[in-house]
Amino acid sequence: MAHPGFAGMGFCIFKQILLMKQLFLLLTAGLLLTQCKTHTYQEVQITEATTVASLQQAYADNTYRIQDVVQAYLDRIAQLDDAGPTLNAVIITNPDALAIAKELDAELKAGKVRGPLHGIPILLKDNIATKDNMPTTAGSNALKNSFTNQDSFIAAELRKAGAVILGKTNLSEWANFRGQQSVSGWSAVGGQTKNPYILANNPCGSSSGSGAAVSANLAPIAIGTETNGSIVCPSHANGIVGIKPTVGLVSRTGIIPISYSQDTAGPMAKTLEDAVILLSALTAEDPKDLKTKVNRGVETDYSAFLNKTGLEGKRIGWWQESQGINSEVDSLLLNAIDELKAQGAEIIPIEKIFEPEVYSASFNIMLAEYEVGLNDYFQTFANIDSINSLEDVIAYNLTDSAEMTFYKQEYLEQALEHPNTNSEKYKADQATIQLQARVNGLDRVLKDNNLDAIIAPTGAPAWPTDYENGDNYSLGSSSPAAITGYPNITVPMGFIGDLPVGISFFGDQWQEGKLIEMAYGYEQATLHRKEPKFIIEGN
Repeated sequence: MAHPGFAGMGFCIFKQILLMKQLFLLLTAGLLLTQCKTHTYQEVQITEATTVASLQQAYADNTYRIQDVVQAYLDRIAQLDDAGPTLNAVIITNPDALAIAKELDAELKAGKVRGPLHGIPILLKDNIATKDNMPTTAGSNALKNSFTNQDSFIAAELRKAGAVILGKTNLSEWANFRGQQSVSGWSAVGGQTKNPYILANNPCGSSSGSGAAVSANLAPIAIGTETNGSIVCPSHANGIVGIKPTVGLVSRTGIIPISYSQDTAGPMAKTLEDAVILLSALTAEDPKDLKTKVNRGVETDYSAFLNKTGLEGKRIGWWQESQGINSEVDSLLLNAIDELKAQGAEIIPIEKIFEPEVYSASFNIMLAEYEVGLNDYFQTFANIDSINSLEDVIAYNLTDSAEMTFYKQEYLEQALEHPNTNSEKYKADQATIQLQARVNGLDRVLKDNNLDAIIAPTGAPAWPTDYENGDNYSLGSSSPAAITGYPNITVPMGFIGDLPVGISFFGDQWQEGKLIEMAYGYEQATLHRKEPKFIIEGN
């Protein structure tokens, strides 16, 4: 190691002036006195084993610098997302990321640790506002110049915890609530996100970029958002863990909305441990989001629930609605049930949770709440003169050929015409959700069977992306938790060919801790997660 010059040695040289000759001989031999030694950091290697915990340990051991870790992830994004298999999972990287990393390095050197995510790179779905030099677009060209000088609440919480916002991820445009026959993972701004297991297949949506990016190790953790299925489906399709929290556990302020009743942000990670660390950092009361005020009696640190024996003595319902749709998924679920039993759980078959009227009431509520939520976001965060209302978005799309390439904007138009949140129709739909979805629905099933949770396949293997016919969902289990606003966790359940499939654990509101125990017990007993190989179909 080359020795520094005398000016660089500074106070050390002057303090030991009487030992000048000896010091010179040591320096020329390539050695340094302990108090003057320059530390050499290891070259950062991003692998499947790189997790929040491993990075935290590397920082504690002084083997990695945060700025080197951030640069390694930026390089990997360039290699795999922009070039190579061109995943299109990341819409934009943060031009301030390295400066933030250097600031965090300086704090760490001074003995300051902001929180549990200090120095951890994270990607945010591009419907979450940040004050970094990046627009927040929801994938729409209408918002491609929408910069803001204020953070969403969760972005501010992430900074408090020490995270480095690495960039924004691609998504199904407008979080997949724009038009019929949509193509998940496609946006006018970001193009088509690919599934990292088989590139021709779909990553599911709407948090498609977050799912694909984490799976491909473009970041250790990411944030997705869900109204119904948009965290758990892309997590399942990309072979990772996703947590859809109880609505109100995590703030929605500064997130481009669909439905105040159902929207939530949540963690996406390769391991449940990493997802839990992130969930704990996100859990906080936001005065601007009134739903967060009702959760103050719940946990804010979920790490205590990472219990490998968490399945012992648990009663788990097996929701059988998807049985018979896909025999290979059925087989994986039966294997999962055998493992749950082996870990000490009791399994109780459940045939039905909701009546059909619940689904239409939920859709009507989304339409009623969409315009109100969007217009409020535009006035507060969008900071773009040409787009101030849902009506402006609809008009813009008609002038932009890229926006109308694959599908239209029926849901936007329906939201504009639908009875608003002051209408009797809206009140009736809300009453249906309260009575039929909660009281006589999920609450009843959990209580009557004395259940700790319910399991079901999260979905079927990812389908080939199809611009002519749109998405090809065959089965899913997100609706009970999504419509009630209750929590849902998906973890890998195995593979069908080269494509991953997930299993969902969902249950009562504010019971994230109990679900984490069960999902972690299953995850650790099976370890189904496998690194994707970026297979090109036909090769």
